[in-house]
Parts: sequence; C-alpha cells; structure tokens
Amino acid sequence: MLDAVDRLRHGRMGIAALVVGGGILASRLLGIVREMVFAALLGASGTTDEYVAAFRIPDYANYLLAGGFLTITFIPIFSRHLAEGDAEGGWAAFTAIVRWLAVAIVTVIAVGWLAAPWVIDALYPRFTPAQVAETVRLTRIVLPAQFAFVVGAMFVAVQYATGRFAVPSLAPVVYNLGIIAGGIGHTLVTGRPDPEGFIWGALAGAFVGNLGLQIWGARSAGLRLVPGTPWRHPAMRTYLTIAFPLMIGQSVVAFDETFMSVFGGLVGEAAQTHLLYARRTMLVPVGLIAQAAAVAAYPFLARLHAEGRSEELFRSVDRALRWVLAASFAATGLLTALSLPVVRVLYERGNFTVADSVAVADALFFYAFAVPVWGTLQVLTRGFYAQRRMWAPVVVGTVGTVVAVPVYWWGATTFGTPGVAVGSVASLALYTTVLGATWYRDPRARAGLRAVVEVAKRAVPPTVLGAIAAAVVASAALRLAPGWTTLTNLLATVLGVGAFAATALGVGALLHDLLGRGGARRTDGLRDVTGGDDQLGG
Repeated sequence: MLDAVDRLRHGRMGIAALVVGGGILASRLLGIVREMVFAALLGASGTTDEYVAAFRIPDYANYLLAGGFLTITFIPIFSRHLAEGDAEGGWAAFTAIVRWLAVAIVTVIAVGWLAAPWVIDALYPRFTPAQVAETVRLTRIVLPAQFAFVVGAMFVAVQYATGRFAVPSLAPVVYNLGIIAGGIGHTLVTGRPDPEGFIWGALAGAFVGNLGLQIWGARSAGLRLVPGTPWRHPAMRTYLTIAFPLMIGQSVVAFDETFMSVFGGLVGEAAQTHLLYARRTMLVPVGLIAQAAAVAAYPFLARLHAEGRSEELFRSVDRALRWVLAASFAATGLLTALSLPVVRVLYERGNFTVADSVAVADALFFYAFAVPVWGTLQVLTRGFYAQRRMWAPVVVGTVGTVVAVPVYWWGATTFGTPGVAVGSVASLALYTTVLGATWYRDPRARAGLRAVVEVAKRAVPPTVLGAIAAAVVASAALRLAPGWTTLTNLLATVLGVGAFAATALGVGALLHDLLGRGGARRTDGLRDVTGGDDQLGG
C-alpha cells in the first residue's frame, strides 16, 4: 500500500489522468447510449417527466451528507495517517466514519421515503394526482441507491488515496449499464417500455458498480475494518470539520439539475425531459475535458498543500485552467453550431420525434455556453478543497442559489425551455466569476491570472469564426442531402466539425503570428516553471 502512496507522491498524475479519463470517456459514451435507448423507447412526455422528477429526493439525500464530496473530505484524513506510517490509525478512521455514514444515510432514506408524497406535490404543482403518485412510487424504488453511492464513495476514497484509479473509474460504467439493461430488459419482458425498468436498473447498477465493485477494489488496496473502533473516534470530528460546510451549504452547482427539473415542470409537459437530454449532452465534453484532470489531480494538489508548496499548487491550477478553457471554448463553438444535427443523430428514433429534436437543440444551444463554466468550476473547486478552504465555495454557492431562483423563474416563464437553460448558464457563470475572484485575491495566485485571461481572450476569435464555418457547412450539407435522415445529419455533423477545426486552427495560427511576440512579452514573467513531475497531469 505504501508503495502505491509513493507512486502517487512522486507525481505520476499523467497515468492517473489517463485511467480516470478512460473511465470517464466510457461512462460518458454509455451515458449517451443510455439516453438514446431511453429516447427511442419512451420519447419525451409527461411519463418521462415523472422519471426525471423521481431523482430529485434521492439526489438531495445524497447532497445532505455531502455524498459528492466524500472522497474529497476523507482523502486528506486517510493520507495523513499513511504518510505518518500509521496504517492502523487510517483503517480505524475509515471504520469510524463509514459506520456513522451508513447509519446517517439509512435515516435520510427513511425520511425521504415517508416525505416523498408531500415533497413531490410541492415541487411539481402542475403534476396531476396520478403523476404525483407515479413519481412517488419511482422515487421510493430508486431512493435506496443512495446507500450504495454514499457508503461506496468511502471505498473509492481508499483507492484514490492509495493511488488506485482503475476500479473507481468502472463505477459509472456499471451504473449506466445497469440502467440500459433495466430499460431494455423490462421492455422485452413486459412487451411495453416503461420508466420503471430504467429505475430498477439504476438501483441495481448503483449497488453493483458503486458499492460491490468498490468494496472489492478497496480490499485489493488493503482495506481492513477495525471492529473495536470507538463510535466517538477523533476522526469523526475531523471529518465533520471538513464536511460540515459542504453539508449545510446549498450550492447552485448541486441544485442545477433540480432547478432544471422544477422550473422545467413549470414550462409544460415534456420540458423536463427535453432539458435533461440537452444538459447531459452538454456535460459530455465537460467530463472529457475537465473532470478527468480534476479528479486525478486532487490527491496531488492536496499533497502540495500538506507539504507547504503553495506556489506550485497555484501554478498547477493555472496550468489546468488554461488548458480547460481553450478546449472548453472549442466545445462550446461546436455545440452551438451543430446542436440540431447532433441531437438528431443521437436521439431521433423510435418515439423521439422531430419536434422533440428541435426542443432539445434549442436548449442545447444555450447550455453549450456553460461548458467553459463547468470546466473552470471542476478545477477551481479542487484547488479550494485541496487547501481545505471549504467555506469559500459553500458561501459563494449558497448566495448563488438565492440569486438563481428568480433568474430561473424569469427564464422559464418568459422564454420556456430555452429560458431554463439560460437561467442555468447565467447563474453558474455568476457563481464561477465570484469564486474565481475569490481564488485570485490570494497574492500567490494573482501572478497567474493574466496568463489565464490571455488564453480565454485568444480562444474567442477562433471559436466564433469556427462556429460560423461549421454552421454554414452543416447547413449546406443538409440542404444538398436527400432528406433529413440520421445518415445525412451525421454527415453534416462530421463536415461541420471539420470546418470548425480547419477554421479555428487557421485563425489561431494567424493570431499567433500577429500577436505571439507581443503576447510572449506580456506573459514572459508568468511562464509555468513547475517541474515536469510536479505539473498537473504531467
């Protein structure tokens, strides 16, 4: 185990990022397949809105226990014991924390199960009594999956802390396979498609991929429970100190999908489903561009902070931000230019109609502008958490939630489905701007800000001109092709991507020739001087 920690400590983050990136790529591709199967079997209707709404209580139950941050909060505790040669203390800390978390999530699940009828009725005033009853039934089926997510996250943290990333990367893959198998299997057995099959698949996928598989992975990493560990172990106090801000904070990031669902419900039937397709399509490039680097980098950034190497930590975050922004701008350009053909290629078959494609594409066009925002958040928040500065993202995020509610309401009631997407982008952009300003207030971070801004500024012209070229070429291909089939839309998408790449690269090269020398003078003192082994992902 200590050998694994040594590998992590020596900065082998490139391999970790590749492993995590491969898992995220597989997960995102399967996620798209999952949505394609769901769209083909069920289309978009009031019934599919019930499926979307059924995840609101489970998601909030997870958030109450900082489920999405369990690995982030436990890794520093566990790693400190390992670094001090106290593996026994590390396993005792794990035992104490996982035991309390298991009790807490079971309690929250029970409360959510009982409160479901009142919560669903309050969140979705436009649902009929029959829709409320069906949503409650689906909610109660999938709610126990949160036990697998919360407890399983602790086993994932053990693997991350010991430099093992392969098995955790399989969790979302198995989860998506479970949903797909559940939906198809239920249809084959009953002869009719129904959201219930996907719900049961989600439950099974969570327990197999996020719990069972992770227990096996943690055992391979040396997992050992310590039965005699006292319930009042000091590690619980440390854990609560780190996690408490995340538990009580109501961040706009955590509520983004809930707001999508609730305010989408105000728009009308099928709006929630259309928004879900658009949002998840937008999140594919976010996962591929930013999530892999951020997840793999966190233990490395935490190590830099623990060793007092703050300047290297800030340089690593800056380096990641520059790359993420450049790639994210390109993704935004492609999604805005090709939103309709992309949606038609992915989803338009079976019960998913042309009208559904247009509605999803309209929302995706606006959601696309959130790609750089989400990418920036992935990196910035890891920087804060590595320094144990939990309160800054929480306070800013909670204020952002208060501001987001009227923005979402205005967007939904004024512009319908696209307005909800605009509300999401505007709220998250405001949150990211304030969080970025908070990060760069630190004098040690301020030196890298100019280089990050310069990359963003230089990315705009190639992105805009590339998007225009992609839209023109794709539109021409669709006009010339015989009929709007999946094949013609795929051809238009491929040609559009090619036009974007050629134009963006050409404009980028021209800007480099025209501005490169001046830009070099402006940023000469800001070059990344981090050593090869200490660079984020290097």
